[in-house]
Amino acid sequence: MTAQTASDRKPGLLLPTVLTIIGTAILCMLGTWQLQRMQEKHAYIERLQAQAAGAPGAIPPSAEWAKLDAAALDLSRVAAKGTYVDGPIAGVRTTIAAGPPGSRQLSGFGRWVFQGFRLADGGIILVNRGFVPESRMGQIGPASGPDTVTGFLRAPETRNSFTPEDLPAIREFYTRDPAAIAASLGLPPAPFYLEAEREGDGMRPPAGVDVRELIDRIPDNHLQYALTWFGLALTLLGVFAAYAWQARKGSAPT
Repeated sequence: MTAQTASDRKPGLLLPTVLTIIGTAILCMLGTWQLQRMQEKHAYIERLQAQAAGAPGAIPPSAEWAKLDAAALDLSRVAAKGTYVDGPIAGVRTTIAAGPPGSRQLSGFGRWVFQGFRLADGGIILVNRGFVPESRMGQIGPASGPDTVTGFLRAPETRNSFTPEDLPAIREFYTRDPAAIAASLGLPPAPFYLEAEREGDGMRPPAGVDVRELIDRIPDNHLQYALTWFGLALTLLGVFAAYAWQARKGSAPT
């Protein structure tokens, strides 16, 4: 009996089978996780829509801020009664994309305008009064006097490796970080800030946020991601089936 050559040996299927099972399980788990995230995101968006349709809630008392989870309160719609703090404003550089055809909104390069706001209970929170195009920044000064600001509590915006360094000495920022902005204004920090809701047609700066645009900007791609993961799982199974078929075909007696 002659020794079997390397080209005549039957390809082993044990290791490819194990790797295929593990890979398929991981891909299916990722797809299922994305479906769960989709359900959570839809519940979150429905909560925002319900809040926008109803009356705003009360802003939490400042004495409780240290115990609150800013992330859990993000995008809660509230009404805050108080008085604008006399002093300078700070700007956060941003770019607003133009709206769809027929829409009216300020867009282009500009800044979010931040100013301190003293609440009735003595606490101070930063208010993002809205977007101002760069060409019109010279027209904007500090607000003054008592006011009631309706808007959304927002958690601090996070930085990434591409975010430019802030310039607190000239009160110019690239992230909506209430602690850093408050420090540049000589104000105490708060764990969140208040993003003012749009008033009027939004063409007069500072233009606050429109709740419909706010909801539209929330990414909701989880179904697409889930289908991608499940599709990759099916592809992996197809590749394994083709490999196993070729292995059996190659090992069949002639």
